[in-house]
Amino acid sequence: KETEEVFKVKKSSYSKKIVKQLKKEYKEDLEKSKVRSEVNSPTDVEPPLEKTGQIKDIGHEDGTANSEHGEEEMEVESEKEEEKPKAGGAFSSALSSLNVLRPGEIPDAAFIHAARKKRQMARELGDFTPVDSEPGKSRLVREDENDASDDEDDDEKRRIVFTVKEKSQRQKIAEEIGIEGSDDEALVAGEQDEELSRWEQEQIRKGINIPQACIYQPAEVNNLYYQNTYQTLSYGSSYGIPYTYTAYGSSETKSQKTDNTVPFKTPSNEMTPVTIDLVKKQLKDRLDSMKELHKANRQQYEKHQQSREDSTKAIEILEGSSGGIGEQYKFLQEMRGYVQDLLECFSEKVPLINELESAMHQLYKQRASRLVQRRQDDIKDESSEFSSHSNKALMAPNLESFGRDRVIYQEQVKRRTAEREARRARRRQAREQTGKMADHLEGLSSDDEETSTDITNFNMERDRILKESSKVFEDVLESFYSIDCIKSQFEAWRSKYFASYKDAYIGLCLPKLFNPLIRLQLLTWTPLEGKCRDFETMLWFESLLFYGCEEQEQVKDDADISLLPTIVERVVLPKLTVISENIWDPFSTTQTSRMVTMVQKLVDGYPSVVNAENKNTQMLLKALLLRMRRTLDDDVFMPLYPKNILENKNSGPYLFFQRQFWSSVKLLGNFLQWYGILSNKTLQELSIDGLLNRYILMAFQNSEYGEDSIKKAQSVIACFPKQWFTNLKGDKTISQLENFCRYLVHLADTIYRNSIGCSDVEKRNAREHIKQIIKLLASVRALDHAVTVANDHNVKELKILIEGK
Repeated sequence: KETEEVFKVKKSSYSKKIVKQLKKEYKEDLEKSKVRSEVNSPTDVEPPLEKTGQIKDIGHEDGTANSEHGEEEMEVESEKEEEKPKAGGAFSSALSSLNVLRPGEIPDAAFIHAARKKRQMARELGDFTPVDSEPGKSRLVREDENDASDDEDDDEKRRIVFTVKEKSQRQKIAEEIGIEGSDDEALVAGEQDEELSRWEQEQIRKGINIPQACIYQPAEVNNLYYQNTYQTLSYGSSYGIPYTYTAYGSSETKSQKTDNTVPFKTPSNEMTPVTIDLVKKQLKDRLDSMKELHKANRQQYEKHQQSREDSTKAIEILEGSSGGIGEQYKFLQEMRGYVQDLLECFSEKVPLINELESAMHQLYKQRASRLVQRRQDDIKDESSEFSSHSNKALMAPNLESFGRDRVIYQEQVKRRTAEREARRARRRQAREQTGKMADHLEGLSSDDEETSTDITNFNMERDRILKESSKVFEDVLESFYSIDCIKSQFEAWRSKYFASYKDAYIGLCLPKLFNPLIRLQLLTWTPLEGKCRDFETMLWFESLLFYGCEEQEQVKDDADISLLPTIVERVVLPKLTVISENIWDPFSTTQTSRMVTMVQKLVDGYPSVVNAENKNTQMLLKALLLRMRRTLDDDVFMPLYPKNILENKNSGPYLFFQRQFWSSVKLLGNFLQWYGILSNKTLQELSIDGLLNRYILMAFQNSEYGEDSIKKAQSVIACFPKQWFTNLKGDKTISQLENFCRYLVHLADTIYRNSIGCSDVEKRNAREHIKQIIKLLASVRALDHAVTVANDHNVKELKILIEGK
């Protein structure tokens, strides 16, 4: 492409030079033709042709030189003509017509023909002087020399042949510059010499600096097609011109342009002889080349075919894998939108659930506090009533002197007393109907009866909260508040794309996600009530029971396996903590038994959750201990009366004393129900140190020594867990029971002293009481005290009593 562009540029420049040369030649031929017409006859001049032939562009090197020779020839001829006498008439008019052409103007066909005739006439008259006859000169000079050597007889014929050739050459130039020729001249141009055409083609190729070897010798195969026209000869060997690779515009090219004496030879018509062996050799070489090319193409084809197969397989694999990835991406995008919507829903509804839960806890707390406050007021009222050292001022120290508040206070006391006695009468009547009156002791019953007004208010508030809870998700689709719907969404994620499910830590997020929904279902759940359902039979538990337990092999460290234990830890344990701290009444044996049963169930069924290291478990145990200590400090009261007051078993002080004693024993039994859940050290501190030694022993000391004290001692020892004394070593019991054991020893001595001087029946009864005391000491592993009592009172059945404990 670059070569063609260079050629076009050069071609345009050389055309201008040729036109300039033709102008000069035309002037010269016109003058010579006029001279000839004056010498011979004006009629001998041939009529000018209308159009000239085409002349091809002359090459870069020789063409330039030729043009320069033409210019020199023009100058020589013009000098000679100036020396000759000027002719007049028609010659002058023709000469003047040559001067009409301006510099740079393109001549027409008539102008060129006149120039050619002028030159021909000068040659015939003998006035033409050739520029150079040596080989290598320009084509025009060589033709003039050849024409001058012809005979005069054939002058007209040679002139016609020369004219035809000149027309053929100039016709090409005319076509290049846009001059049209006649039909006759076109016929003459068709008979142009083949040798001259080939020479001009060589000049054109040389002018654009493309070596002949590169054009006609690319391969041996191409020589077969150009064998008849161009043989495999170098350019320099044919024309005597040095074979060089020079760039356009180089110094060598410029030097060749300026050198006007470079000779060239006429292209020879001789051709390399073609033989059968040469043809066979070229055909064989071409066949071998084609075989090698075919082999290379075959290998390339196989390579492309294999690459195509590999690409097809890769596409199929990628399409299969991309299909799964696309579906997974679509599913995860849907899950992302669903989870975002779910979290937005919960962010709005969770505060409402918290408010409802707090309102329900507050309702139960108010009821429990009201019952506890009523019991404390009853104890204060009875203690003030039966105290011999109390007076009206002590009962109401902040009353005014006018007595107006005292009257109100007395009215409240009377009202509470009436209500208290009415409740006791109703409980007594109920025991009589059930046949439990004989075994009942005053103080063992829990005074938890409520008035109809309190029950009605409680139920109304409870129903209101439940109604509000049913409206929490009334404006939400089922898929955003139903545990089954939410579970199904995450189950589909787990079953389809477990890797991403695990990477997203969904197993750790589900307990927190289900937390508000489960708390909404546990809103009225209180294990202290008999009609309360077990949480394991509720809908949320049954729905989540088999989550993550597919038939496939379980993955190690799968968080979904511990979904329910985690929910129990984060939902049930905090719920029990609130109940223990605010609702549970340790004085109630029924509530304590249900609470112990629930906690023990969690300990046995969820050992990985309910342990000492779990924070929620620690909070629950702390709440239990705080509630028991608060009860021990605020609700336990043991009155102290003189023995003469207690001798009357139908008096109010005696009944109040017995009621407080047995309520303390009941509380001791309730405390010791937590054995196995609370540590032994904590239980012994609460039950023995805080309750037995502090309150119950005081009541023993004020009681009469006899059968009643032994019965009370048996009730106290029955509350102790037997595991405390099973693994004891030696003859001593636990250190906290030393005071109680010494009291039993003192009780035996008192019974023995009181029997001295009595009848035999009373002595036998006293001896039986002493044996019972020995059994009680043996039951608490106080063998040292039992041996002391047996030795002091001559009890020989010690071994039997100890073994039959």
